[in-house]
Amino acid sequence: MDENSIKNVGLIGLGKMGGPMVRHLLKKGYPVIGYDVVPELVNAAVADGATAAATPAELAKNSDLILIAVGFDAEVEKVIFASAGVLEGIRSGSIIAVASTVAPHTMSRIAESTREQAIRLIDCPLTRGEQAAIDGNMLTMVGGDAADVAACRPVMEAYADEIFHLGPVGAGSIGKMVNNMILWACMSVNREGLMLADALGVDGDALREALVLSSAKNWCLETRAEEKPTPWAEKDMMIVLQEADRLRLSLPLSGVVKEVIKQLKVERGYPTPKINES
Repeated sequence: MDENSIKNVGLIGLGKMGGPMVRHLLKKGYPVIGYDVVPELVNAAVADGATAAATPAELAKNSDLILIAVGFDAEVEKVIFASAGVLEGIRSGSIIAVASTVAPHTMSRIAESTREQAIRLIDCPLTRGEQAAIDGNMLTMVGGDAADVAACRPVMEAYADEIFHLGPVGAGSIGKMVNNMILWACMSVNREGLMLADALGVDGDALREALVLSSAKNWCLETRAEEKPTPWAEKDMMIVLQEADRLRLSLPLSGVVKEVIKQLKVERGYPTPKINES
């Protein structure tokens, strides 16, 4: 498959990231086949112009590129390996692209489990959040064979304006993990700094206006990220700490950030995150 031969795109996961991606892909002229376990999300994608698939296998059978944008590691593995999953329908030469945020060891396990079948696989997790998905200017970090990344690049350009090929399969997930590690550390210190300023009688909005022009400038400050939903934050930091444990690396700051994020989630009433323990 050369870089011009991807005609039909299958998208598994039609939520806050996948839903807008459908619209951007359609706008670029790609026929989109969609699948989600939530019927309302499928109906919305169909209303936008996509075709619905009853199973991941059916989607894969009719797709040159299968994009996976579900929420958790176990969900990614399920749509690929379970009965009526992607591997039951994938055509020779098609590419699986994991756009979900998964642990690097999960991506390694997927690559190892598909190696004997000569599956073409890349990982291309997404950054910048929900508004960037809506606007079509996400950033994606990609791992995979150079030819496969080149083949997928025109598709990714439909929803991302920055695409970085970081290395072999799994490199994208490693890049996204480090991105999230830094992101949530910034959010944590921003929150505590503004709390301290408020307790000492300085208006937070006035201070933020100065900070975003100072040496303390960061993306979270600029976008007021601490005021927005953070359902994935604790999961992201759990991935960081699990990978560090596997490598026997000490990351004490990340441990503190994970606890700060956990408390923020408790305050906001979010459920306990799920993550693969294997």
